[in-house]
Amino acid sequence: MRAQTEESTTEESTTPADAAGIETVTVVGAGTMGSQIAAVAALAGFRTHLVDIAQEQLDAAAEQLRRRFDRDVEKGRRSRAQVSAAWERLGTTTDRDAAAAASDIVIEAAVEDLTIKRRIFSELDAVCDPGTILATNSSNIVSSRVADAVEHPERVCNLHFFNPALVMECVELVPHPQTSPETMERAAAFTRALGKTLVTLRKEIPGFVANRLLNAIRQEALSLLDQGVADFEDIDAAARTALRHPMGPFELMDLVGVDVVHMIRQAEYEQTGDPESLPHPMITDLYEAGRYGRKSGRGWYSYP
Repeated sequence: MRAQTEESTTEESTTPADAAGIETVTVVGAGTMGSQIAAVAALAGFRTHLVDIAQEQLDAAAEQLRRRFDRDVEKGRRSRAQVSAAWERLGTTTDRDAAAAASDIVIEAAVEDLTIKRRIFSELDAVCDPGTILATNSSNIVSSRVADAVEHPERVCNLHFFNPALVMECVELVPHPQTSPETMERAAAFTRALGKTLVTLRKEIPGFVANRLLNAIRQEALSLLDQGVADFEDIDAAARTALRHPMGPFELMDLVGVDVVHMIRQAEYEQTGDPESLPHPMITDLYEAGRYGRKSGRGWYSYP
């Protein structure tokens, strides 16, 4: 199935010349991150397949992208021609293996479940050309934990986009010990061809760079609240007005999802075994109460 706007373009699109031979992209998982990563690739000129096991999820992702692109056009952020050309390049399908077999890079953006990710990578490894890059968008699970499930671990890496991927400039490229220099060079060229700012790690570590910095701020904010030093609203105000952060740590948790924060901390604990990696008890309390933030209507703040 090909996702298209009502207005299409007849102009022939060209893949970026500096993308190290990468022309076709498959993104596995049509959630918020996966769908936006696919949109970024299509906007940058790549033939792109967005894959999910459920057609309903693909339809919902296409509709969400359509609404976002329409807003971007209305506000002058993109031209109608740019959007129409991107739709021409972007296809949705439930046939993951066929899409992956025809791709130069596959980006996994499925649920943060190691068992599921390992199965996906093993199955992708069996159908993809040995030169196809297999990247996980995981924000916390390092690629060595999926690389040993494949026959060609040298083509596996982390390629971590940030939410919302259509807006956020940063992408973290993270190797594991067996990632080949060629994979790193091609993944870096691809990332730059997307128009993103590349942050390359020399070695893998759970949380990478940005999330480790963010977690340090979050943990200190939770500690200040737990000690009764200040209310969370005032801590957020300090971050915004004194540090010039676009939003405070508690506002950001509500935006990202308290459930996602809880899951990431649990995933890091599973990798490190360090009790310091566990979710803060206040995060666990909110999680168990179903107060996930904006998505549920209430987290630290209430959202009418």
